[in-house]
Amino acid sequence: MKHKKLFLTMSMAATLLFAAGCTSNGSDTASSSTKESTEKTTETSTVESIDLNSLELPQLNTEVADNEDLVEMVTTKGTIKIKLFPELAPKAVENFMTHAKDGYYDGVTFHRVIQDFMIQGGDPDGNGTGGESIWGEGFETEISNQLYNIRGALSMARTQDPNSNGSQFFIVQNSHDMHDGLLKDDYPQAIIDAYKNGGYPSLDGEYTVFGQVVEGMDVVDAIAAVETDSSDKPTEDVKIEKINILQEAK
Repeated sequence: MKHKKLFLTMSMAATLLFAAGCTSNGSDTASSSTKESTEKTTETSTVESIDLNSLELPQLNTEVADNEDLVEMVTTKGTIKIKLFPELAPKAVENFMTHAKDGYYDGVTFHRVIQDFMIQGGDPDGNGTGGESIWGEGFETEISNQLYNIRGALSMARTQDPNSNGSQFFIVQNSHDMHDGLLKDDYPQAIIDAYKNGGYPSLDGEYTVFGQVVEGMDVVDAIAAVETDSSDKPTEDVKIEKINILQEAK
């Protein structure tokens, strides 16, 4: 049975995270609970020891480094250049690059478009239920504290199963200031500042960010502005004509 790739609204994301945090295993013994508590304490200490503001944040630099890929997505609305981060999201990038080289995305539509949110494509069936990874099965979500769903982020679409990444992706288009409420302990200051220009922080930690638009956000905005039906599908097809590989990471 095929499932549509879903996104979480801010409230849905909060509910899911809350539910996950409250779930417990009734068969836990005292010893396993103690071990789990110790592991969590260690993990928390490790996280707290990281200076987030010292991290490299490649999305904030429009230049393409030697360890990044660069692709040109040619659409019926114009061209979008996107750099990819194979060191930070290796499976998502390998999957996308291989599909691009094989022509998998040629002629595929943006089947779901929501202005002030995102544009979604990558489904050969064109209805949100199709597509698969290069491995023929879903792969796991890759989360990095160096990548965020800021405006222009390229991320994997999936169902609520974190291991259901396939071929579908989305580009974050929202341009509204979203920095309010972001905690300095959770986000690098430069990312908080970036969210002033738009993005969708409620998706952070839930979906794999693996690229960033470096040229052509006007095209993304144009696609987001097209007329859509009640299912957020454009009334006239907006297609990816071809994805050209301009640079492969060294």
